[in-house]
Amino acid sequence: MTTDTASLSLRQRSYRLLFDNHSRSGRRMEAFWVSTALLSVVLLFLEPGGSALYAPGQQAIYLFFYAEIFFTVIFTIEYLLRLWSTPRDQHYARSFFGVVDLLTVLPMYIIWFYPHMTVEFVMLLRVVRILRVLRVLKLLRYMSEMGMIWRSIKLARHKLAMFFGFVAVVLCVFGGLMYAIEGGSGGFTSLAASVYWAVVTLTTVGYGDIVPHTPLGRLLTSVLILLGYSIIAVPTGILTAYMSQELQRNRERRNCEQCQRGGHETEAIFCKYCGSALPPLTGKHSHK
Repeated sequence: MTTDTASLSLRQRSYRLLFDNHSRSGRRMEAFWVSTALLSVVLLFLEPGGSALYAPGQQAIYLFFYAEIFFTVIFTIEYLLRLWSTPRDQHYARSFFGVVDLLTVLPMYIIWFYPHMTVEFVMLLRVVRILRVLRVLKLLRYMSEMGMIWRSIKLARHKLAMFFGFVAVVLCVFGGLMYAIEGGSGGFTSLAASVYWAVVTLTTVGYGDIVPHTPLGRLLTSVLILLGYSIIAVPTGILTAYMSQELQRNRERRNCEQCQRGGHETEAIFCKYCGSALPPLTGKHSHK
């Protein structure tokens, strides 16, 4: 019984250390894993030219090889600890970050256990290691501003979908018109190429690889460029409106001073997580 209790206690402490974003130790542990992931990504970018930094080149090969072993072992330990400490009802292995954590360690094990694979497949697996940069997304959980932006996008998703649907129709119409007007000259060799030109023109990028030569084609190009400037302002205005609403809600939202958790109702007096007294509201819904 004592062993089981100690084991359960150790498992709970590991879970809080690895998953509790509200504790100081949890934030420090997450910062360590993210920093390690960033270092491993830097290693990937230095790896192709690493031999130029050391002499002879064979030393650089061994350096990157042992560094890769170190990062792979570290990430494997992290993944196994998260699997072991997560309660069964939370399914860490099937979560987004669980899949990312697994994909960051699998490629090297495949290369080590199957050394006779083709060069192309080995290169593909080495490129997959760049997924380690996705571990940095875990930092977004500590940035309330990013949460506000994400909530604003979710609230505005229907209006944004309608807007981008309208933009897609405009691109197809102008691409079809230019394909018919230019008649294959100037790079308008297909409908797909013409729609590509419309995208480049509407976004005011203007690569110059496809250029209209007829007067009517140039007129339509001018109209599409002017339309592009006005279209850019529409999604900006939609998101700004919803972000203003979210900012106002954040001002009225209260966090418990004891456990630092939020999400409480306007009328709440005590924290629904730890039972501590909540600070008074400062917004328009404050208690009188």
